[in-house]
Amino acid sequence: MSEVQKLKTRDQVDSKYKWNVEKIYKNSDQWEKDFELLKSKVPNMQKFSGKLGTPEELLSFLESNVEIERLLDKLLVYAHLRGDEDTGRADFQVLKSKIDSYGAEVSSATSFFIPELLSLPERAVDEAIVKLPKLKLYEFYLHDIISQKEHTLSAEGEKILASVSDCLSAPGNIFSMLTNADMTFPCIKDEKGDEIELTEGNYSNFIKSKDRRVRKDAFETLFSTYKGFSNTLTAALTSSIKNFIFNAKTRNYSCALESSLDPNNIPVKVYDNVVDTINNNLSSLHKYVSIKKKLLGLDEIHMYDLYVPIVEAEENHIEYEDAVKIALEGIKPLGKEYLDIFKEGINEGWVDVFQNKGKRSGAYSWGCFDSMPYVLLNYNYQLNNVSTLVHEMGHSIHSYYSRKTQPYIYSGYELFCAEVASITNECLLIDYQIKNENDKKKKLFLINQQLEGIRTTVFRQCMFAEFEKVTHEKIEQGNPLSPEDLCKIYHDLNVKYFGPDMVVDAGIDMEWSRIPHFYNDFYVYQYTTGFAAANSFSKMIVEEGSSAVERYIGFLKSGGSDYPISILKKAGVDMSSPKPLKDTIKRFDELLGMLEKEM
Repeated sequence: MSEVQKLKTRDQVDSKYKWNVEKIYKNSDQWEKDFELLKSKVPNMQKFSGKLGTPEELLSFLESNVEIERLLDKLLVYAHLRGDEDTGRADFQVLKSKIDSYGAEVSSATSFFIPELLSLPERAVDEAIVKLPKLKLYEFYLHDIISQKEHTLSAEGEKILASVSDCLSAPGNIFSMLTNADMTFPCIKDEKGDEIELTEGNYSNFIKSKDRRVRKDAFETLFSTYKGFSNTLTAALTSSIKNFIFNAKTRNYSCALESSLDPNNIPVKVYDNVVDTINNNLSSLHKYVSIKKKLLGLDEIHMYDLYVPIVEAEENHIEYEDAVKIALEGIKPLGKEYLDIFKEGINEGWVDVFQNKGKRSGAYSWGCFDSMPYVLLNYNYQLNNVSTLVHEMGHSIHSYYSRKTQPYIYSGYELFCAEVASITNECLLIDYQIKNENDKKKKLFLINQQLEGIRTTVFRQCMFAEFEKVTHEKIEQGNPLSPEDLCKIYHDLNVKYFGPDMVVDAGIDMEWSRIPHFYNDFYVYQYTTGFAAANSFSKMIVEEGSSAVERYIGFLKSGGSDYPISILKKAGVDMSSPKPLKDTIKRFDELLGMLEKEM
């Protein structure tokens, strides 16, 4: 019987391992009542159009908007969690579809707000705050909008841009449909010689295979399939880049990179600093490749050898309750308050633990101001599942603190900060595991695991970021890019990043074509900065104790009350300087030293 057939149905899973979504709505009928309430409130927002010049009307609009947004969030979260816990339930998919569609109605009903706010006299908002102190709460929010004035179009212009948003997102949708729905891969032979159809899902297992023939076949089969669609994939990616550039020009930015960073007040020099700092320290990655080649006993190291573990440790079966205990030990340096919140989350139904038939794959943290910060897992009793648990709980406890401390409008946080809390937990966990593991093989496995974490999250994502920068700049300069151009840019980056010992196989030249993040402009560099900031926090927490924990908790409580760079700087991590990245590379070098010593 296959694993899929063995999966429990949703109703067969013990309730203690399911998230408590009923805390949001007891049932779909309650949800429907709130959905009707939302639909009755949204049209009333039009009454504020043309009246925002008076402090009272401005405040009334902002308070009414918060009320509507909170209700929309609550409806969205319930519908999506229900839909994800069992994708086979048509009634839940209907809820998702209804609320997703209605979100556009909400946006449309309030679309007058920003253009009207920006049309007010220069000092109007400050004067309104003086006249009506209740507006003080919204000061940062309003000034943030005003700071974008030169990049905001007229009401009519914004309406036109909004109306073509579907067209502008078409390249990403085409990429997604092609790679997820239409593309199929040939069969390869697994370790036993059995014919297995290659998929994006099982590729990640084959590329780690101890059998070099298997991982080579998987690598060549995957990328030769992508190469067969190189013209279509090139058209999709370059069209997406042109859309980002069009948007930047339309909004009066000097380039696409600036238009992506400026709304969060992140200087372009921060992005450049990431790329430059990593480029100046590529010798560490070159050394890792050289050591890996030696430890794997290879005459030549190829791209398809990168993911195979240096050492095979026996995989322990870890019950979920034991995973929770390991997680709590790992993050112990964060102090009693943090641990108590973690335990509360486990006991109060934040986490949906196990796979069930129809459940969405993967893991995430999601919730809203009026709900728990839920966590979706597909726990499979392995060590990496413990890491996933602390990662997602890191997100959820970040959300817990920010929602408890900040008002609704500042309770969210930007992506630049989002991965910091989750990776800080991961860094603390693996540091604890390495220090406390006595079995030599398992210790080597853990050291290699963190090395791979830094290689893939810091070095590899930075290489992606550099690819984005180069391709955008070339198209901005009026240079069209062919499949051969994209492959050459990507090939040359791999040669530079992985160094003289690596045989950069031709197949890897097509890897750019399977990265979905490239359709979300200048997104990936934030994985690099997020890891660097997290490494800095975990180092300070372990070395300094309570004073560092206090600063870190202050970061978690800040939500979106300031710009990301400022929030991190107040907590002791300056991402406008190279130091956090240099410290991460220093950790990478330390781990390399430990690896050589243990071998």
